[in-house]
Amino acid sequence: MAEARPVIEMRDIHKSFFNVQVLKGVSFDLYPGEIHALMGENGAGKSTLIKILTGIYKKDRGSIFYKGKETVFNNPKDAERAGLSIIHQELNNIPYMSVAENFFLGNPLTRGKTPLIDMKKMIEETKRALDALGVELDPEKPMIECSVGEQQMVEIARAIARKSEVIIMDEPTSALTDREIETLFNVILELKKQGIGFIYISHRMEEIFRISDRVTVMRDGQWIGTMKTKETSFDEVIRMMVGRKLGERFPKRTAVPGEVRLRVENLSAGRVKGIHFTVKRGEILGVAGLMGSGRTEIMQALFGAVKGAKGTVYLDGRPVQIKNPADAIKNGIGFVTEDRKGQGLVLDMSVRENLTLPNLKKISAKSLVVKKKELQFVDRLISLLRIKTSGREQNVKSLSGGNQQKVVLGKWIGIEPKLLILDEPTRGVDVGAKKEIYEIMNKLTEKGVSIIMVSSELPEILGMSDRIMVIHEGKIAAVFPREEATQEKIMTAATGGKV
Repeated sequence: MAEARPVIEMRDIHKSFFNVQVLKGVSFDLYPGEIHALMGENGAGKSTLIKILTGIYKKDRGSIFYKGKETVFNNPKDAERAGLSIIHQELNNIPYMSVAENFFLGNPLTRGKTPLIDMKKMIEETKRALDALGVELDPEKPMIECSVGEQQMVEIARAIARKSEVIIMDEPTSALTDREIETLFNVILELKKQGIGFIYISHRMEEIFRISDRVTVMRDGQWIGTMKTKETSFDEVIRMMVGRKLGERFPKRTAVPGEVRLRVENLSAGRVKGIHFTVKRGEILGVAGLMGSGRTEIMQALFGAVKGAKGTVYLDGRPVQIKNPADAIKNGIGFVTEDRKGQGLVLDMSVRENLTLPNLKKISAKSLVVKKKELQFVDRLISLLRIKTSGREQNVKSLSGGNQQKVVLGKWIGIEPKLLILDEPTRGVDVGAKKEIYEIMNKLTEKGVSIIMVSSELPEILGMSDRIMVIHEGKIAAVFPREEATQEKIMTAATGGKV
């Protein structure tokens, strides 16, 4: 730590919403040149604490000191001007504007003293900032055409370019590849040497123990403890987060794969060329590869979500025509997309409405929804998945990330799928909810459901897959049985090396 006085000190912070107390006397501090991890399950109060710090919410009680002076930021712009930058888990950008326009959103460069925007200079400055992170991305590319990972890197580059004294990162690596994470960590450690402090929120335990100096754990809106990272352990942090021992991180695989359920021959779509693979009944096929390798494109083509896709798909030995997602659903294929908020949920609808969307035929008679059937169907899924909600009618956008993911899973479980495609199924989900999702996957495969799981987390791929298929530049680079797979082998194949 660069000096004895904290750059940020929050003391005894309280906050309630509609008579529900969400923060109960939480204290937190950050020193210059420190990486302080803030941990807790979804709903623990981490985001509320950060929103109070940056002026999005007003505290009910308590004190905030910034560089030794008691401070109240009226809004995020005030906080930003004072030297606090925040990178939210939910990306804040304008989809149809370019990368450069998003980079300078709210603060465009102008030509001299005129109000005319200097687009050329904005493009140059954006490229310089992205190059510093090792990101090869055209500043003129529309943001809507960028992957989730690319959008995340733009956010990170923008925060770093502001030369902030404090950078708050909320799940910054959730959509990044291992290579991008390495680049980001190198940048963070370099900025740390310059005295910049980081509040680092992540559910990835490996990251926390690798990069942070201290860890603060919250649970149910309360401060549970603060420890030096090197003086604590994985198990202790989990116990503090969930209030109990979590047991094995990945549940034992109990399903025994049976006959071939899915056979894909010569699948091609865009940069994806000549893909052949099979998935057995009750099997989890893990799909690994660097971002941009074509993993998601293969899944979208299989689900009928890519125009012009070619190839032959066999389900339970018979050829099926999948020209669109409706065909996929009709044939018993569900797809949990990597972007749950953008593609997996209708945020302004209730839990009930989201769960029933792909299941309307099941709860209808003569084209009319049968209310009794609908409520029984919804209640069964809420109970089965242990979705924490105030009721069926709760707006889905007000749920925690883990419970939102369970709603996405639930709507596809409702169709009683033969094959379930899971693209980054635990992204932005806390360790407790991850374990529950893994257990759900196990139960599904015990019933004979086949699962394809795309994941950027190699421990997840190794811990949950029966076989692992590695994609490199739109082609299958390798397929490993679970017992032969290692992180080194997967990364070698993913980067084009021979294994």
